[in-house]
Amino acid sequence: MLKSKAFWTGTLGVSLFVLTTIIGGFLYPNYNHIAQFISELYAIDAPNADTLRYIGYIPSGILFALFSVFALLETPKSSLNTIGFISIGFGYGIGTLICGVFNCDAGCNPEFINPSLSQFIHNAMGFVTYCIVPIAIFLVGIASRKWKNGVSFANISFILAIISFFFVWLLNTNLSSPYKGLIQRIIEGSILVWITLCCLRISKNNTIN
Repeated sequence: MLKSKAFWTGTLGVSLFVLTTIIGGFLYPNYNHIAQFISELYAIDAPNADTLRYIGYIPSGILFALFSVFALLETPKSSLNTIGFISIGFGYGIGTLICGVFNCDAGCNPEFINPSLSQFIHNAMGFVTYCIVPIAIFLVGIASRKWKNGVSFANISFILAIISFFFVWLLNTNLSSPYKGLIQRIIEGSILVWITLCCLRISKNNTIN
């Protein structure tokens, strides 16, 4: 069933992404989750970079893309719903996949000095992801107000969208902040919490349609 596929692809994607980040931090000597980007875990010079990319981040991106497709097919049809889930699938699913394939330079080069092509693609896709995903969550939130008993999910979607959008703005105002890792994790956490809640919502199929 679609609701089962949406639930498992979403929750497995979230779990894989989070576990990869936690394990990657343990395997990276002196890595600081508060001060360093997640992408630094699988940057060109990072220890175990290819393992984290090919077993963790790239598969999680595929799972997020599949989740968005199954979620779109399972939830009530509307233009906002369609735009929202397609944007999430592209921005967070394909975006995570592309960022995994094209990893960043050593230290992720926050000053963008003589970046490699891989770094350029990585940064460009990351920028697109952070621009469209908060908006996409907000759009699905609007659409979900018309779902059966969907008001509470809609309100949570609005809150998480606003949180992620604010911290995207904060991150981009100072990419060299000593707290950039924490800021990025708040963004990622907002999105991952939303996907998890959406999976739980979809699993209760009789409350959506």
